Amino acid sequence: MTRFRHTSRALLLGAGAALSGCAFLQPAHPPEAAYVVLGEGGAPIARVLTTAASCPSITLDHRELPMTVRAPLAPIPERGAAHPNGVPPSSPVLTCELPIPAGTRQASVARQALPLPHASFDRIVVIGDTGCRLKGREAQDCNDPQAFPFATVAASAARFKPDLIVHVGDYHYREDPCPAGRAGCAGSPWGYGWDAWNADFFAPGAALLKAAPWVMARGNHESCVRGGQGFWRFLDPRPLVPGRDCDAPANDHVGDYGDPYAVPLGGDAQLIVFDSSNTSYKGFQPGDPRIANYADTWRKVAALAQQAQYNIAVDHHPLFGFGATRNAKTGEAQLFGGDAGLLQSFGALDAGILPPSISMLLSGHVHLWEQVSFSSSHPTQFVSGFSGTAEDIVPLPESVPSGVTPAPGAVVEHMSSWIDGFGFMTMERSGANAWLVKVWDRDGNERNSCQVTGRKSVCAVRQVK
Repeated sequence: MTRFRHTSRALLLGAGAALSGCAFLQPAHPPEAAYVVLGEGGAPIARVLTTAASCPSITLDHRELPMTVRAPLAPIPERGAAHPNGVPPSSPVLTCELPIPAGTRQASVARQALPLPHASFDRIVVIGDTGCRLKGREAQDCNDPQAFPFATVAASAARFKPDLIVHVGDYHYREDPCPAGRAGCAGSPWGYGWDAWNADFFAPGAALLKAAPWVMARGNHESCVRGGQGFWRFLDPRPLVPGRDCDAPANDHVGDYGDPYAVPLGGDAQLIVFDSSNTSYKGFQPGDPRIANYADTWRKVAALAQQAQYNIAVDHHPLFGFGATRNAKTGEAQLFGGDAGLLQSFGALDAGILPPSISMLLSGHVHLWEQVSFSSSHPTQFVSGFSGTAEDIVPLPESVPSGVTPAPGAVVEHMSSWIDGFGFMTMERSGANAWLVKVWDRDGNERNSCQVTGRKSVCAVRQVK
């Protein structure tokens, strides 16, 4: 009899556990997104976005813990003057988070495993400019996966099995309604609320969000007058502070800046992430407060760069890269160089623009892939702005004309580019200060490879066709 009771009790407990597990597998409100961002010192933070009324629990090494509210369940507040087309209603979303303690071996939310950082990041995916452009007369066919292929790019990049994903900024592009009569984007959400953010980034990027922890740089599309509210709520790794959330235009002088931070990569190498979202390609007038703000950024980057032997800077705006436009009268391609505002602010402190301990710069902003290396002492530049947004179509030359430079004093030695092609870039560590960089198309086919040693790089193909 005793044996039967024990057996029955075991069966009941097992059945209860199974039922409980089934209920946990199918929560009433599955998270809209669950991912890990890396912050200062590489500290991992679990983030969950949900339409539920309260935050879910998180399981860390088989221990269930409550998550905390980062931003309450509510629509992203309207700010400033109403959009000329009328602001569309924004769905409410709740942002939850919890720092993941060092040494944690397993983490999950609603039975979805969260990727944890490695001791050494040796396989890195670099993407940027991923959203679908809806701005004024510029309309991308967001409903067409060929015209807006970020979901395909993200799935292909996830198959690379990265240790880390670096996004160089510009996540949100659906600012205006789809033009009337355009089937390719008909019905697309727009504006700066959750619906547009989800359609632009979280839904198409789902496979890659699950693949590895993320480093999230901030682009000009995430400045306070644009998608800054969503950036602070969803992507920035630091605490969400009232007044630095871009909700009130009166506080934009605070919300438009975030301090640089470092993410160790192992092997005495690190990323240094800095916020360039509010710079100006035209440069600054004397007395513009942004000059002092970016001078402060430079000093903090220089201090962080003393922490490691090999430093890779990450921002949105290229300092040492090129773009090209067509001359309206002659049809000839005209090159333009790095961001004038940053070159002006940084160059006032150092003729080399970035501190000499920076060996590589990863950026986006220009909608192409590009590599530039210099015979001067400037760091090698990679531009990875080709992962979803309508691409630039004016080709760069195979070699830069003599005397043409993207930044004062920078002498181009090697250059490679890919124009009008969607994809992603990878970096594989090959030595203490060496990386193998590869360029992949949307479907995961290799299109170019580059060797990086110290501050120098050279690629196998000058122009990807």
